[in-house]
Amino acid sequence: MLAAACALMCITAGAAKKSNVITSPDGKLSVELRLGKGSLSYSVSREGKLVYTMSDICVTLADKSVPSAAVKLVGVKHVSDSFSPVVPLKFSTVKEDYNEATISLGAEGTLLLRVMNDAVAYRVVLKEKGDIEVMDDQFRLTPAEGFTAHYQTAPDNFNTSYEESYKAGSLQEWGAAERRMATIPLLLSQDADDTQLLIGESDVDDYPRQFFTTDGTAIVPTYPLAPVTWEPRGDRSEKITEEGPGIAHTTGARALPWRWVAVTDSKGIIEQTVPVQLARRCALDDVSWIKPGQVSWEWWNGATPYDPDVTFRAGCNYETYCYFADFAAKFGIRYILLDEGWAKSTRDPFEGNDDLRLPELIKYCNDKGVKIILWLPWLAVEKNLDTIFETYESWGITAVKIDFMDHADQWMVNFYKRVTKEAAKHHIIVDWHGAFSPAGLEYEYPNLVSYEGVLGLEQMGGCKPENTVFLPFIRNAVGAADFTPGGMNNMQPQQYSARRPNSGAMGTRCFQMALYVVLESGVQMLADVPTRYYQNEDCTRFIASVPTTWDETRALEAKAGEYVVVAKRKGNKWFIGGITNDNARDFQLKLDFLGAGEHKMTAYKDGVNADYQAMHYNKVQQTVTSATTVDIHMERNGGWAAVIE
Repeated sequence: MLAAACALMCITAGAAKKSNVITSPDGKLSVELRLGKGSLSYSVSREGKLVYTMSDICVTLADKSVPSAAVKLVGVKHVSDSFSPVVPLKFSTVKEDYNEATISLGAEGTLLLRVMNDAVAYRVVLKEKGDIEVMDDQFRLTPAEGFTAHYQTAPDNFNTSYEESYKAGSLQEWGAAERRMATIPLLLSQDADDTQLLIGESDVDDYPRQFFTTDGTAIVPTYPLAPVTWEPRGDRSEKITEEGPGIAHTTGARALPWRWVAVTDSKGIIEQTVPVQLARRCALDDVSWIKPGQVSWEWWNGATPYDPDVTFRAGCNYETYCYFADFAAKFGIRYILLDEGWAKSTRDPFEGNDDLRLPELIKYCNDKGVKIILWLPWLAVEKNLDTIFETYESWGITAVKIDFMDHADQWMVNFYKRVTKEAAKHHIIVDWHGAFSPAGLEYEYPNLVSYEGVLGLEQMGGCKPENTVFLPFIRNAVGAADFTPGGMNNMQPQQYSARRPNSGAMGTRCFQMALYVVLESGVQMLADVPTRYYQNEDCTRFIASVPTTWDETRALEAKAGEYVVVAKRKGNKWFIGGITNDNARDFQLKLDFLGAGEHKMTAYKDGVNADYQAMHYNKVQQTVTSATTVDIHMERNGGWAAVIE
């Protein structure tokens, strides 16, 4: 919406006077800079082939544009390092290897351009002093010919829960047919040589989140304006009553967010660690209390267990949650979630409903070695931020799920940080729902263990495998995604018919089991009712054994939006998960990543009838070594899961 102003104020790349080339440390990516007076652009090539250009880079302030003076390359440095994230979703040790150029934008600031082996990123560092008004923050990303865009649309008013299904098409088709914004992240795929461009941002602080539009040729960002005043609308929403003139009212002499594009293939998208490398390092001195883990969740099936020995009235009450706690304790699940209905009022986060007997329930769970997560609408948190986490800490509550933000403006970005930081003071972990995608806060404050903002299993018949298979390549590729997998009532899309309390999941049984390995989240839900897990105990024991953090990740087979098979290691155990779209697949998996000696592999594979009866699976066991090749078959909308120990 503000792109035109920036385009008028910034000289385009055509006026460039100087050319420089910066390569990645492994030599596969090269970036050619074009620098001139008030002009900065660059083109990116992968193994000598142009993949995209980035032009018209410009930050518009209230009284000037940056850059406006001569743009010059100051120098290039090489960095090689490693560090360990507190909540490792892919690797317990993340390696950094990049060449970083410092580019002078004159007296107004600098631009840092980082060329990694699998990505290119830049950020503008402003030198302005005092308060500033950022009116716009623009670039123009033009992909080479032959790329297909995979994108999630958003309303024109920026109010979104990020739960739309992905769409695909050329930029021309997107621009002509949709005329709607897209959310971040966004994927561009070129099938001819499997080149993938994943567009994201990191270290977004005191700043709005990006959205995208297209004119049919290039992708340009757009942003919600900074709210000045707002008022509650109901118990979980807001109405913005006045907006500022720009996208951010902030302090000068600061670094703006990283704008990055991963440039790799489908396997590389699965293995890349670009977001964590660009994020701030942990701000907490003591992280020993941060405990990721699995969660038994009651909402999906309406908290209605139906075992023969259930003699209590099911619901948001003491007896039902004790039943969930017993299940969690039996299978070693760390948490149970008390979703909407636990409180007497959604506006009062301090009083449980009359049937809950919350102090007794907390004691019962603690005695079982199970912790409680409380669901909260975000407005209740905002109105009680001074006392809510201190109170919960005194109760023995260790985690919260905060829901329905549905905005991504500067105020809301700051709200996430205020809340997460305050929760950390009281040793409480946070799972954001109705949320935008991760952008670095989860590494600065690692008590933020997951975000929802994803088309997950709670959408019942709207959650189709053909969309889910995109998640590892787009939304989950930038950070934790609370998808809530684990449905045991499995159906192929053509046979789907389910509703609460007998909720159903599309895809085969093995598809659901494999999701625990494929998807990344610091808290991973078991969405179904314990009754069904008891009835399918063999599957449940596998699911409950899958870690939520990992030491190593390897993509074995992958094609963006079609299939993925990934192996992940925790200690001396390897887990393998594979999922596919509506096409059946066969693969030969080499297990050359295993250590020396013999290993026991227990695998769950789609049964011969799973293409129609999606609950059909077979369990097989065999001895394997690093020389073994395993033949696997996944039926349509199917999966394959295994543990090797």
